[in-house]
Amino acid sequence: MEQQQRYEKLKMGERGAIVSIIAYICLSALKLIIGNLSGSEALRADGLNNATDIIASIAVLIGLKYAQRPADQDHPYGHWKSETIASLIASFIMMAVGLQVLFNAIFSVFEGKHESPDLISVWTGLFCAAVMYFVYRYNKKLADKINSQAVMAAAKDNFSDALVSVGAVIGIVGSQFGLPWLDPVTAIAVGIMICKTAWDIFREASHHLSDGFDESAIEAFKDTVSQVQGVEEVKEVRARNYGSNAVVDVVLSVRGDLEFHEAHNVATNVENELKKSSEVLEVHVHYEPAKS
Repeated sequence: MEQQQRYEKLKMGERGAIVSIIAYICLSALKLIIGNLSGSEALRADGLNNATDIIASIAVLIGLKYAQRPADQDHPYGHWKSETIASLIASFIMMAVGLQVLFNAIFSVFEGKHESPDLISVWTGLFCAAVMYFVYRYNKKLADKINSQAVMAAAKDNFSDALVSVGAVIGIVGSQFGLPWLDPVTAIAVGIMICKTAWDIFREASHHLSDGFDESAIEAFKDTVSQVQGVEEVKEVRARNYGSNAVVDVVLSVRGDLEFHEAHNVATNVENELKKSSEVLEVHVHYEPAKS
């Protein structure tokens, strides 16, 4: 895949971040206003979560923009990892909010809550859940199309927010049936869900930044290399992530009686075959004579 096409995909990814930012600005304002007017702890917690998601989405947008910068002397492979760093920053922000929501909700439980939220908070929660679900579907489809880790992280956050809103509605409805304590308890569940989503995004981003790679993908690369004509043995295949791209290192053996240009052609064919995968950015091939 040409570099320009990869940059165009990052440009497309910006749309997902912008859609998320617009949705979060509108919904967080709506939830915080209605949550305060109706006295719903769960809806306020959900609104605070969305308010912080604005910052996380901006971090993703900046990361996608920075990842489009071409390679330079300090970054010979380009700035692709900026996308992963953006996901990592987003996870930190989400975790901070989740812990704050948990603290406030637990304090509210022990303080004692005796008033049920107004029913308008239920309709607000349902409306916001529906909006976030459609934003999630949009971003997930976009992330799959452009193979973007950052946009997929945003989509996971969108889906988590939709579930959080549904959870808030459940708590509010329960409080209407003489269980006012269910609203702050639901806010605790909201905080736990936020922290869980943050942890999942952090784990995936840190796995990529520490050069972790999917073992099944490595096996697929090995199968591809082994089928190239002239390859006697695939000795080692390693790979690391650069944003949504992969850099692959291959050590293989060829017949010892091959001329230099023939062995080089085998290595070139291996590189070309691996680069047919949309995720592979660079391939480094080292070839050795096969043992007799």
